[in-house]
Parts: sequence; structure tokens; C-alpha cells
Amino acid sequence: MSAVLQPLEAHLEALTIERLDAVCAVEQRAYSHPWTRANFIDSMAAGYHCQLLMGGDTLIGYFVAMKGVDEVHLLNFTVAPEFQRQGWAPMLLQALGGWSRAQGAQWLWLEVRESNGRAQAVYLRHGFRSVGLRKGYYPAAGSQRENAVVMSLHLNESASAWGALQ
Repeated sequence: MSAVLQPLEAHLEALTIERLDAVCAVEQRAYSHPWTRANFIDSMAAGYHCQLLMGGDTLIGYFVAMKGVDEVHLLNFTVAPEFQRQGWAPMLLQALGGWSRAQGAQWLWLEVRESNGRAQAVYLRHGFRSVGLRKGYYPAAGSQRENAVVMSLHLNESASAWGALQ
């Protein structure tokens, strides 16, 4: 099932406890090993940057990012399955890039499942580079583990990829 919203209907807002049920519902639909409600609550309590992309009252996607000294680490980046392949991921990435620059970050870092070629392609299109592999980083089916591809983006080199949102 796919839903279509127009970009002008979309806005960003901070994750709140009131929106957490909707986030957890998307997380369950989007991943075989989703974050738990406690993961999101812990992230909010730690002061991580937790942003929602909303179309009216409809949750389109979200990200959770942790600021370091001169870098930002993207911990969770999700577009609801019904809104995937509609250009919402670039909007979220632009918002993340703008916020990261405003924090004085020079680098963005993330891990992505080795099997998630679609997400890797999105990140590569937006200037990220594959820089390493974390063996057995993610849980997988049964007691298996899956490797993570480590990707980074040097923010000073990527201004054109992020548009004017700074």
C-alpha cells in the first residue's frame, strides 16, 4: 500500500512521547529487528536529535542523531514503508545535514545493513562514502548476525548535495 502526500504538506517536528506510538508502529512495519519503545525513550532522555517528518498528522519518517565533538552519528533513519520511493528520504537527509552544520559538525557517520542496498544507494547519492565494515553488527534471523557498512559524509565537501537547508 502506498500513500502520496505533497511536499508542501510536510513539516518537521521534534519527537515527543505523544507521537511515540506512531513511531513504534512505523518501526515495526519497516524493520525485521526494530528499535523498541525504550530505545526511543532513552534517545530522547539522552538529548539526541529526534526529528519527525509529518504530513499533517501522518508520520512520513524520522531520524535520531547523536552529536559528538565535531561529528554527528545517525542512529536511526526511517521512511514509513507506504511513503518510500517518493523523495522523502532526501528531505530528511537535508534536514539532518542542515542541523548537523548548525551544530558545527564536520562529519556525518552511520551504519547500514550490508543487505540494505537500497538505503546504501540513497546515502551514496547524497555524498556519503563507504569507509568500512563492522562484522556481526546487526541482529539477523535466528541467532545470526549481519555486517554493517560504515558510511561517512564530510559536510564541508557536500554543501551542494544538501541544498540550502542549513
